[in-house]
Amino acid sequence: MLKTVSSPTSGEARDEMAAEERRMRVQLAEFYHLVAYLGWTEMIFNHISLRVPGPDRHYLVNPFGLHYEEITPDNLVKVDVEGNLVEPSDYPANRTGFALHGAIHEARDDIHCIAHTHTTPISAIALKEGGFTYDDFYGAQLFGRVGYHAFEGVTVFADERPRMVASLGDKNVLVLRNHGIAVGERDVPRTFWLLYNAQRAAEIQCQAGMLPGANTPLTDEVRHRSAAAAEELIAGDAFAAKLFEAMMRKVRRDRGPLWARDTGTDRLE
Repeated sequence: MLKTVSSPTSGEARDEMAAEERRMRVQLAEFYHLVAYLGWTEMIFNHISLRVPGPDRHYLVNPFGLHYEEITPDNLVKVDVEGNLVEPSDYPANRTGFALHGAIHEARDDIHCIAHTHTTPISAIALKEGGFTYDDFYGAQLFGRVGYHAFEGVTVFADERPRMVASLGDKNVLVLRNHGIAVGERDVPRTFWLLYNAQRAAEIQCQAGMLPGANTPLTDEVRHRSAAAAEELIAGDAFAAKLFEAMMRKVRRDRGPLWARDTGTDRLE
């Protein structure tokens, strides 16, 4: 059974954290809707998590049983790294996410947002022994940033956590062999950017593999330069944020409000 735990916090700090957490809840809910809009969902499965401010490494994640299009800032559940609810919720959390998300949130100070998907192209790359080839525009940007973890079954077992962390190392992309992918960055916009790059790299690699003839390989020097340039682009606050905000404006133009009383400005206030 999931337990509910709590931590004492001073009144002033609690108010500041509540305001920041509200903005984070809105942005994370947007991320779920964006992933659904792009067709990267797996029915009610998979997860995107976002660590909230504070020393306890609590994080927000989707409640189990809802499609990504049903996610709102208010129905996201908050859990600790062991998967215990830290606030009451009408919804259960998804235990299959705790081994992966909890392990990374506990181990990596620099990663605050984690997205896990297994779209068809991503899962195809995860099935291949060689993984990503890093020879296309998007794949080259991932060079040196990808770790690989051997498949041990559905990720629900606590004993696998240290091995997943070790497989990730200091990277930001973890290919879960025979399964899917997890990407992590310091915030929602950067995580979306990284997930987009991984998805596009997988799509192009799969498509190229269906064409006759050899691929044109890149040198490691060019791959390193590409990855360094990509990291430099998102080092500041503007690049990834502009991309994410532009995509969210498009989603709202095409679909309208994403939840009741959605204004599209909550996270910017």
